[in-house]
Amino acid sequence: MLTIYPITTLALVLALIVYFALSVNVGRARATWNVPAPQASGHPEFDKRYRVQMNTLEQLALFVPGVIVGAPVLGDMVAGGLALLWSIGRIVFASAYYTDPAKRGPGFGLTLLPSLVLLLAGAWGAISALI
Repeated sequence: MLTIYPITTLALVLALIVYFALSVNVGRARATWNVPAPQASGHPEFDKRYRVQMNTLEQLALFVPGVIVGAPVLGDMVAGGLALLWSIGRIVFASAYYTDPAKRGPGFGLTLLPSLVLLLAGAWGAISALI
């Protein structure tokens, strides 16, 4: 994937960096609001950061396979653009969630849409190859 889809690969790496940064936010929140491990809840501000990290991990389970199966069908530019949109969506989601969890919808949509497009493209490519 590295040499055949360089833009997609870089966008995928960016997505993992976003996840890493969200994980660091959880660690900082543990210290700031005194929520010792292994507690998964405590102060409301910690809880927000923890939920954003966990939701991002859940979304990665759809996104990463979607990138892998979608890139050969859509090409490097389109798949890379969708992967970049995913990362932007996660940042929008996190920012909104930290401020007011009820306003997380647009960021969630910007995350879910690229994943679905990539997965559907991969399915289409596989079905087309079988026909």
